[in-house]
Amino acid sequence: MSQILGRRQFLQAGAAIGALTVGGSRLWADEPASRPSALISPGCRRSKVRVAKVYMGIPKAKWPTPDLDLNAEVETYEREFARLSRELADVEFVGSQLVTALAQANGLAETLADVDGVLAIHLSMGVTPILRALLAAGKPTMLFAAPYSGHEWTGFGALRESKDGALFDCILSSDYDQLAVAIRPFRAIHHMREVRILNVTTRPLPEAYVQAAKEKFGTDIARIDRQPVLDAYESVSDADARAEAERWARGATQIVEPSDDEIFRSCKLALAFQNLLDAHDATAITVDCYGSMYRQLPAFPCIGHTRLDDLGFAGVCESDLTCAVTGILLQGLSGRPAFVSDPTVDESKDSIILAHCRCATKMDGPDGPSAPYKLRTIMERQEGCVAQVQMRLGQKVTQAKLIDVATLLYFTGDIADVPDVERGCRTKITVKVDGDIEKLWRNWSHGLHRQTCYGDLTRDLERWCKFMGVAMTNEA
Repeated sequence: MSQILGRRQFLQAGAAIGALTVGGSRLWADEPASRPSALISPGCRRSKVRVAKVYMGIPKAKWPTPDLDLNAEVETYEREFARLSRELADVEFVGSQLVTALAQANGLAETLADVDGVLAIHLSMGVTPILRALLAAGKPTMLFAAPYSGHEWTGFGALRESKDGALFDCILSSDYDQLAVAIRPFRAIHHMREVRILNVTTRPLPEAYVQAAKEKFGTDIARIDRQPVLDAYESVSDADARAEAERWARGATQIVEPSDDEIFRSCKLALAFQNLLDAHDATAITVDCYGSMYRQLPAFPCIGHTRLDDLGFAGVCESDLTCAVTGILLQGLSGRPAFVSDPTVDESKDSIILAHCRCATKMDGPDGPSAPYKLRTIMERQEGCVAQVQMRLGQKVTQAKLIDVATLLYFTGDIADVPDVERGCRTKITVKVDGDIEKLWRNWSHGLHRQTCYGDLTRDLERWCKFMGVAMTNEA
């Protein structure tokens, strides 16, 4: 079998690699395009997020001024959407029309029938009947209201909590960047409906959960056994696998245990995973690596999972379907991958240590920088090849798990340490918990795994949960 870049060559190349660091993050010299052309939004192949954009305003309203030019207001907002075009590149706006009368709003039923959500923009006083007509369409609706739009905000809280407002939330802000934030729950709804998760296992799927996820979110979960994976592995050329292995070796700050052959096979399997996703029109994969697939594949799946995460797809450990669905949710809301972990608690530091042997190097998303990493073995197995990733100190993170299709557990915190000790899984972060660490561990339930994503996603999760009818509980 062909050999990859040897350790001696790797060390000699260190000076050249050092020139490729940006802001402390090591980049690959021949890094491929961060997002395959088939990808529209992270992890979502088939179509754009469809959002109905509706401007609501009444001519000659007293607020914000009797002289308000509604068309000029629309043009102002359209310039802001143009400025945000990169962040909204996966969004198709439907309608984008100015509605000034209830009859117009009542005539939008056909336009709203096939959208993921409605973005209503409050321009003047007197728009409540229009808003209620939009809500009657039964679509998740986000309202954006800048200061001075009108006095209606005094009733938005009550409307939000009412039966009529079950699918309603709002952002009251002068920050036009929040227009893109308002889209996030719609993107996650679309993302979860479009995704297909491949579960590589010989065990039967949990049919009740698979059916519930399909009915609730539209998420498709399919089982494939060992042979298609082996076929995909054999279809990858040694030359392509060697190039991928050399790329990982060049990008590593250190290769500790894995042999050249182990890295080569891991990278060949990683390329096979992407081919499997293409063949099955899927965007995520999870492998029963400690169960029916243990030592049944040419390599452990860890590098393959990391590579998919870095590209904007998803790779999830141990056939954990609830974590797979949770990861899709977090990715859909944020555009960033999630890190599955096995936690351990340190009350003396009000912290929980999240550890696992598989982590994305691009925790900021496919277009973000690559974090430094070492190539290591799987800790508890002392075999295989994984990327031990150094995540960012001080980073706010959100941990979450959809324990079923009706309940989301979550908590937030800050990365206070990135331990590099020979205990626990390879990649570790110490998270200082926002809240009560004792409450967190005393009430812990539903297994070890949680998914961790960069950023505080609390408000985004709240909006998605509201629209999807999911109960949300802060564990801390």
